[in-house]
Amino acid sequence: MTRDDIARLRRFNRAVTAEVGALDTSFLGRGRPLGPARVLNAIGQGIAEVGEIRAYLRLDSGLASRLLRGLEAEGLIETSPDPQDARRRIARLTPTGAEEVAAYEALSDAQAGAILARHPHPEALLAAMDLVASALGRDRIALTEVRVGDPRAQACLNAYYTELSQRLKQGFDVSLSADPEAAAMEAPRGAFLIAVSDGRAIGCVGLKGTDKGYAEIKRLWIDPSARGLGLATRLMAEIEARARALGIARLRLDTNSALPEAIALYRRAGWTEIGRFNDDPYPDHFFEKRI
Repeated sequence: MTRDDIARLRRFNRAVTAEVGALDTSFLGRGRPLGPARVLNAIGQGIAEVGEIRAYLRLDSGLASRLLRGLEAEGLIETSPDPQDARRRIARLTPTGAEEVAAYEALSDAQAGAILARHPHPEALLAAMDLVASALGRDRIALTEVRVGDPRAQACLNAYYTELSQRLKQGFDVSLSADPEAAAMEAPRGAFLIAVSDGRAIGCVGLKGTDKGYAEIKRLWIDPSARGLGLATRLMAEIEARARALGIARLRLDTNSALPEAIALYRRAGWTEIGRFNDDPYPDHFFEKRI
């Protein structure tokens, strides 16, 4: 890493802090700096346990306590012992606090819209922002099991289908593929996992149960902003663990030669190439793994 690399990163940091008003004593004109506003936002998102708030915002205990006390003094939140564990404390918005969160949301949305409107290529700007957010939030990407119909799962699948249509020579039409029924990728037959970065789904993978003596891994996809962070490996390891928990001992998957990074991943992970096992018109590589 060169001195110019460091200078460019620091330039980026200065630009962001100036643009979002991180140093303002009245963030977005609401009478308090960014710190308490971020705590209020976290509580508004449903992050209620004090320890979870600290972890989410990476606050030390002393600062977190001061910010929470300040919000309590303003009448924006109330804290109380967790009914399930008196050692933990829960923060909740008051009606006034809920109104304040709504005001911040409206102002933040307007600020974001203004930033995008000023740029001649907003999609390129968003792609760059997604790349930075995924990289900086790498250690906080969570894997979550959801139903296939979950809007976040559907967003991932639609992005995956769009990418396939662009990368495969013959294009891609999901209605012509061996598209698994949703029930086949949900307990007790299978599972569907998404990777979530600060509320945004940036990856997915499915486990399709069958009655053929094996289950299939389907729909492994990673958002371009998160590629190279080891997320595909994490998703594959976790979906294999879900398969073992369901008593599945043999897995299969298929892919296309237009996806060489996927083929390389499967080979590194101990998958063995086998002959064709389905009549799906799109794949030309087939793998199996015993777990």
